[in-house]
Amino acid sequence: MVTATNVEATAVNTIAWLSRPETTIVVPVYQRQYRWDIGGCEQLLGDIRAVADSRDAHTHFIGSILSTGASADERSAHGSELVLIDGQQRITTLMLLIAALHHTVAGHDDALAEELARVLVRASPAGGSDAGADAAAATATATARIGRTKLRPHRAWADVFESVVLDRLGADERVRDSRFDDNYAFFRSQVRASEVPRIWRGLQKLEHVAITLGADANAQQIFESLNSTGAPLLDHELIHNYVLMGLSHAEQTEIEESFWLPIEQNTGDSIAAFWRHYLVMKTGREVAAGGGREVYDAFRQVFPRLELGSLREQAAEWRDHSAAYRVLLEPELEPDPEVAHELRGLAVFGKGTYPLVMPAYLEYSRASAERASLVLLVRQVQSLLLRRTVVGIGTARLVARLCRARAEGGDALVRAIARITPSDERVKVALKFSELPHAAYVLGRIAGAGADPAEPLDLEWIVPAAPSDDWSGDGERRFADYSDDEQNSHRALSGTLGNLTLLERGLAERAFDLSYPEKRALYASSTVPLTAQLAGTPAWGTAAIAERTVQLSERFLEVWPRPLPAAGRGYIDDDDLTPVLDAIRRRGWPRGWEREWDYVEYRGEHWEVYDVKYLFNRVFKRLWADSRESVVSFSARRGGPVYEAEAWNGQWDRLDDEHHLYMGWDSQYMLTAVQGVLEEAGLASEVFVKYSYFGAVM
Repeated sequence: MVTATNVEATAVNTIAWLSRPETTIVVPVYQRQYRWDIGGCEQLLGDIRAVADSRDAHTHFIGSILSTGASADERSAHGSELVLIDGQQRITTLMLLIAALHHTVAGHDDALAEELARVLVRASPAGGSDAGADAAAATATATARIGRTKLRPHRAWADVFESVVLDRLGADERVRDSRFDDNYAFFRSQVRASEVPRIWRGLQKLEHVAITLGADANAQQIFESLNSTGAPLLDHELIHNYVLMGLSHAEQTEIEESFWLPIEQNTGDSIAAFWRHYLVMKTGREVAAGGGREVYDAFRQVFPRLELGSLREQAAEWRDHSAAYRVLLEPELEPDPEVAHELRGLAVFGKGTYPLVMPAYLEYSRASAERASLVLLVRQVQSLLLRRTVVGIGTARLVARLCRARAEGGDALVRAIARITPSDERVKVALKFSELPHAAYVLGRIAGAGADPAEPLDLEWIVPAAPSDDWSGDGERRFADYSDDEQNSHRALSGTLGNLTLLERGLAERAFDLSYPEKRALYASSTVPLTAQLAGTPAWGTAAIAERTVQLSERFLEVWPRPLPAAGRGYIDDDDLTPVLDAIRRRGWPRGWEREWDYVEYRGEHWEVYDVKYLFNRVFKRLWADSRESVVSFSARRGGPVYEAEAWNGQWDRLDDEHHLYMGWDSQYMLTAVQGVLEEAGLASEVFVKYSYFGAVM
C-alpha cells in the first residue's frame, strides 16, 4: 500500500493530546478572530454533559484539527509548535471551559486542579510542570512570559486570552469587552464546583482526528477541502440524521419507511417550512428561518433524547401533522367545499399562520373538533392578516403568541386575535387613502364571485393607474386639462378600494384605457353585480371614488370582522407591539443594537428603554424588588445571572450587599434571561417591546 507523504492523520483523545507536555499550538495571524458566542458554548457544554452521563465506552467526536509544524526559525525561538490551520474556534472554547473549571476548583481540589492545569499551561523551561502544589504561584507569574498558555492566539489577542485563562486581569481592564471574557464568564456561571468532576469526565471522552501536514503539503488547499467542499446540510437533513442516528439498520428502515418518507411526501419542497412551523406550534415560540441551524437547534431542545420506545409515538405525531400541512398547501384535497374555500383564502397571505391552523385542521380531520370552529378560526386569521396589511402593520412574528393563546383555550385565543386586529375605524381610514392589498381576492369576496365563474375575472382600474391625456371621467374634460392637484388626486386614489372592480377578461381587454363614459356600457353587461352597479354612476372622479369607498368599506368590515371576545369591545389596537416572548434573539451585538426599540411597555408602564442590555438590567432590578423569589429560582436553575459574589473579573452591577448581577453576557443570552425570568414571575404576557426603524431593519 502506498502511504501519504505530506499528511499524517491520527484519531486521538482530545484532552490527552492537549495535556502532552510538548503540545503547544499557535494561531497564525491570517486566521479570523475568535467569534464563538454563548449559544455555541451552551451547545458544547450540553454535549459534554451528555457524554459524561453516558456509558464508559461512549465518546464524543468533535471533528478534525488541522495543523502544520512550525518553521525552522519558529522552532528555534519557541521550541516544537503546531501552527493551527483549522480548529481554532473549538480548541479556544475548550481552553476557556477548562480554565473556568480550573479556577473554580483551585484551592479546593489540588489533584483535579493539577490535571486541568496540564491542559492549559506549558511545562516550565526547567522541565517541571506549572501544575500541582505550586500551580497558584505559576499562574501568578504566567503573564510575565509570552506563550505560557499551550494555546497562543495571534499577537493582537494573545495577551487578552492569557489574562483570561490565567485569571490575571488588570484593574483597568475590569470592564473590557471580548469574546474570551464573555465565554469564560458563561462557563464559570454554568458549572458549580460540585459539577466540575462531571464536566471533566465528559471532556476526557472527547475525540478528534489530528491532521498534521508535512513541509510540502498545500495547507490552503487542504483547508478548503475540509471546509468548502459540498453544500452544508439543511435543517431538515440534520433533523433526519439526528432522528435515525444510533438506531440499528432495521430500526432505521422502519422509521424511514413508516414515518419519514410519508412526511417528505406530504410536505415536498416545503419540508423545511413544515419543521419550522411544527416547532413554533409545539413550543409557542418563534423559530427563525435565517439559513443557519435555528430549526435543528430548536428540534434538539424539544426532543433532547430520542429512544426507540418513544420515537414511534413522536414520529407518528410528526407524520399526522405533516398530513394536515399537506392540505394547507393543497386545499383542493379537502373534500368539504366551504373548508377548502377558506383554506384557499388563507393561502393568499402565505404560510405564516400555518402553525396555528395546522393543529386545528388536524383536530377537525380526526372529528375531534367541529367544522364550524375550524372555519371560524380561519376566517378570524384572514381578518387579522388582511386588516393589518390594509393599515400598514406587519404580519410577521404573530403566530407564536397565538399558538400560546390557543393552548390556554378558545376565549384566550379570541382575545389574543382581537388585541392585534386593527379596529374598524382604523381600517376605514386606511381604505380611503391606501392601495388595496390582495385586491383580486378582496373584491372577489366582497362581490361574492363564485369559485369558478363562467369567464375568468380580471382586476379593473376604473381610473387607470396612469391615465392618458385623452382619458376623461365625464366625457367632457380631458385628463390633460385637469389641474395638477386633480391629476395627482386621481392617481393617488387609483389603487384604492373605491376605484377597483372585477371584470370578465374579454370585457377587461376591451375596456383597457377607455374613458369612463365608454366603460359604462361594458360595465352594464358584466355578470358581476359589484361592477354592473357602476353603470348607474354618470361620471367618475374623486368624489365618486370616495362615495364608493364608504359603501364597500362597510361590506369589507362585514366580510372580515374583528372578533369580539366575551369581555366585550374594550380591546384596542396594540400599536404593533411585540410580546417580549416573541422579541428577536440576535447573536452578538449587531450594528444598531443600541436603538433596537422605541420603547418597552412593562405592565402598562411606558419605559424609555432602547436596547436589550438596559432592559436586562432594569427587569432584573425591578423583579428583585417585586418578585425576588422568582429571580432566585430562575437564577438557580439557569446558573445565573445573579450571584452572591463577583466570582470573576467582568461587568457587574449590585442588587444588594450580598447579591450581584453579571452584565457581561451577549445580547441573545440577555434577552433569553429576560424572557425566562418574566415567565418565572408570571409576567411575560404583560411585557411588550416596540421595534424602532433600526430594529426593523437589523
